[in-house]
Amino acid sequence: MNSSPTALDVLCLRPEADFERADALPPPALRIAYRSPDDSDVPDLMKQASVLVIPAVGPKLPCALFEGASVKFVQVTGAGLDRLDLHTMQRLGISVANVPGGSNIALAEYAVTAAATLLRRLAWSNSEIRAGRYAAFRARMLAENLSGLDGLTVGIVGLGTVGLAVAQAFHARGCNILYFDPAPRHPEATIAIGAKSLPLDELLAKSDVVTLHVPLIAATQNLIGPDQLVLMKPTAILIQASRGGVVNEAALADCLRFGHLGGAAVDVYSSEPPALDNPLLTLDGDAACKLLLTPHIAGVTRQSSTFLFRSAWRNVERVLIANQPPVDRVV
Repeated sequence: MNSSPTALDVLCLRPEADFERADALPPPALRIAYRSPDDSDVPDLMKQASVLVIPAVGPKLPCALFEGASVKFVQVTGAGLDRLDLHTMQRLGISVANVPGGSNIALAEYAVTAAATLLRRLAWSNSEIRAGRYAAFRARMLAENLSGLDGLTVGIVGLGTVGLAVAQAFHARGCNILYFDPAPRHPEATIAIGAKSLPLDELLAKSDVVTLHVPLIAATQNLIGPDQLVLMKPTAILIQASRGGVVNEAALADCLRFGHLGGAAVDVYSSEPPALDNPLLTLDGDAACKLLLTPHIAGVTRQSSTFLFRSAWRNVERVLIANQPPVDRVV
C-alpha cells in the first residue's frame, strides 16, 4: 500500500491500526493514504484520491473539502451519515454508501445490559461497597424490591433496523414491546414479537424502559425534552444510544436530580466529548449514581468492527477494482 501523494486510490480518515485490530485490512491492490481529518495535506489528497473512507462518528466534514476534489465515492464504515452534507454530495455527483445493520447486535446488547445494570443498581452497588457501605446499601436494595427485565414494558422510539434488533433482544428477555415509528421498516417482524404501535406520549407514559434509536434530523432534535420526560414513570429507565441532540440533556439532568426518573444510560452527547459543564456531568449524589455514561461505544465491539470494516472494504473493491456500483448507496 502506498501512502505517498501520487498514484492514490483511497484516502482513509481512520488509522490503519483500526483495521489491523479487527482483522479487516483492505485489498492489497488498493493504494491507500491513512490520515487524520486535521492533517494539513488532506485537502491535497482529496484532489488525487478516487475514494474517501471515513468513520461514521466524528465532526462534520466541511463541504469545501469536496469542492474541486477528485473523490467520486465516499464509503462510511458504519451506518451514520451525520458527518456529510448529503445535498452537497448529490450536487457534486459524489456517491455515498454506508454499512447499515453492522452494529445491531452490539447496540441491542448495550441497551439490554444498560437497562439491567440501572434497574438492579449494579454499578451503584459497586461504588457503595468500595465506600464501605455494603450492609446499608444491600438493605436499601432489598427494601426497594428492585426489578429485573422479565415482564417489563419496553418502549422503542424508532423501529428501523437497529430499533428492531433492540426490540427483539428485549422481547427475548420476557419484555412487552411498544414502539413509536410512523413508518417501521419491518412491520411483519413487529407482529412476530407482539409489538404494539403507540403515539410517543402514550409510549413514554406506559414504558418501564424507553430506548431511543432515531437519526438526528430536524424532526428529532430535542425529541425528548422536559415535556416528554415528565410523562415517564418515576421508576423508568431511559437509554440514549441514538444521536446527541435527540435528548435535551439539561432536562434529563433535572429529572435525575429531582428524582423524577429511575435512571438513564447516555452513550451520545450534544457535543463530543461532552464539555465539563455539561449538565449531566455536574450531577452528584443519588442522581449521579442513577446515570450510566459511556463514550459513544454502544455499537462498538470487536465483532461489529470486523463486520463493518470488511463490508466497507468490499464495497470499495466493488467500485475501484470490479467497476461495479456500490451496495447500500444512500446518494
